[in-house]
Amino acid sequence: MLSTYSYPKFDYVCPPELQGQGGGHHPVIVVGAGPVGLSMAIDLASQGQQVLLLDNDDTVSIGSRGVCYAKRTLEVLSRMGCGDPCVDKGVSWDVGRTFFREGEVFNFNLRPQEGHQRPGMVNLQQYYLEQYLVERARQLPNLELRFKNNVIGASQDDDCATLRVETPDGAYTLTCDWLVAADGARSPIRQMLGLDIDGKIFMDRFLIADVVMAADYPAERWFWFDPPFHPNQSVLLHKQADNVWRIDFQLGWDADPEAEKKPEKVIPRIRAMLGDEREFQLEWVSVYTFQCRRMGQFNHKRVLFVGDAAHQVSPFGARGANSGIQDTDNLAWKLKLVIDGKAPASLLDSYSSERCHAADENIQNSTRSTDFITPKSAVSRAFRNAVLELAQDYPFARALVNSGRLSVPSWLVDSPLNTPDVDAFAGNMVPGAPMDDAPVAGGRADWLLGHVGGQFHLLHYIDDASHLTAEQAANLAALAHDAIGVQATVVARRGSAPAPLATLLDAQDAIRQRYDLQAGSCYLLRPDQHVAARWRSFDAARVRAAVARATANA
Repeated sequence: MLSTYSYPKFDYVCPPELQGQGGGHHPVIVVGAGPVGLSMAIDLASQGQQVLLLDNDDTVSIGSRGVCYAKRTLEVLSRMGCGDPCVDKGVSWDVGRTFFREGEVFNFNLRPQEGHQRPGMVNLQQYYLEQYLVERARQLPNLELRFKNNVIGASQDDDCATLRVETPDGAYTLTCDWLVAADGARSPIRQMLGLDIDGKIFMDRFLIADVVMAADYPAERWFWFDPPFHPNQSVLLHKQADNVWRIDFQLGWDADPEAEKKPEKVIPRIRAMLGDEREFQLEWVSVYTFQCRRMGQFNHKRVLFVGDAAHQVSPFGARGANSGIQDTDNLAWKLKLVIDGKAPASLLDSYSSERCHAADENIQNSTRSTDFITPKSAVSRAFRNAVLELAQDYPFARALVNSGRLSVPSWLVDSPLNTPDVDAFAGNMVPGAPMDDAPVAGGRADWLLGHVGGQFHLLHYIDDASHLTAEQAANLAALAHDAIGVQATVVARRGSAPAPLATLLDAQDAIRQRYDLQAGSCYLLRPDQHVAARWRSFDAARVRAAVARATANA
């Protein structure tokens, strides 16, 4: 047990199927109540979908495990109603520093641009995130959570997936139209279905030591190469909630993982780093290796894989849980449209292609980071050290320093769901781009991303919203009544659009600048807050064609 956290105990309830009740069939079953599975279930349930979530445990994850949650993930969690508690409890940071031996050689800022609601990163122990997600899940009446329900068998055909589930009261069978496997890196479901995952295991070991201590270090990411307190290896330091500090020590492949976890081995390493006068308490210790690998595709008939069940990367760069939650952000709206009969099942192929692309980016960055952090030859180590020495004085070398390229959202610029530009735009908000946030209503309490997401959205810009004619307003509002409703919102510097359109006031001019808006400009936004299309003038037919393309109905 931990000194800073009391683990909740979630009640086990005998399933109705074991009491002779219920038909045992569900439209959607999610397996795995970690951050990814909970996010998937919450997202679907928030859209009105009935969801059953199964987990083989009755509490949150043991140990802090995942730590860093990136800005884009925080924006997704905010849409699901969990962003504020994570930011309020966690440690927000934007700055990272890299040291070589005793000197700083490089630093970065994850959020150089002001005018965003969320910080570049929040450090928060995984058990807190899971606790907040469970609390949110319990607020949704169409989301059923079953703890101590362990999936021991899985099969599927063209029409449904079938699960055999073991509980303290015995085993029972469930069927579902769609099964989402969020059951972790070892994924029993993946193994039960005989599916492969390919990649590379890195020949190195790392020690995680979470320590409780009062320290006045700034809330920044500190990474050392070859420090005097841990020569020829690397060390990472992060602050978490409750004055818990995460320290990662590189150990080398020959280290004995069981021996290295013993206090008599861990404590001297920490004392060498912090000094003998610093008081601390060991909170959690683990030794791990890591691997970069993914499945060939993430959708298999009636089974969809998300998070570590689909892909794994090294922890350097915080690309694990962040990528998994962004999997669910991509998948949930597509699956809901398919369930509702508003899109063909082929739309789910785009989930696999888009998130395989994201996984490949993560694996590439993670592999490069690992190769830089843990050089495997004298030549590669000499190159690495030369880069670090040059980086102290020369900017070109700083771009080569790689202590973990931190998680960023994937740009889906090659997705077939995008409608290519026919008009000229400046800036970064191209079709496929994740949306930039911006303040609205002239204050810091209201934000653009809080007004979009969860459904298709059309932003229409005009300097003075009161100049929008009744006919223009009616044409914009009519999009909401289509089979796949598109919510239209007016962005303006001043004024108010006719009802029923909502108006977002761009009083700080940030939306106009970031999206290169001119009078009449329109952006079609996907439910996962990626740009689907954009035009310099509104044309309902073009909008409807772009929606059809973005939902595989074209």
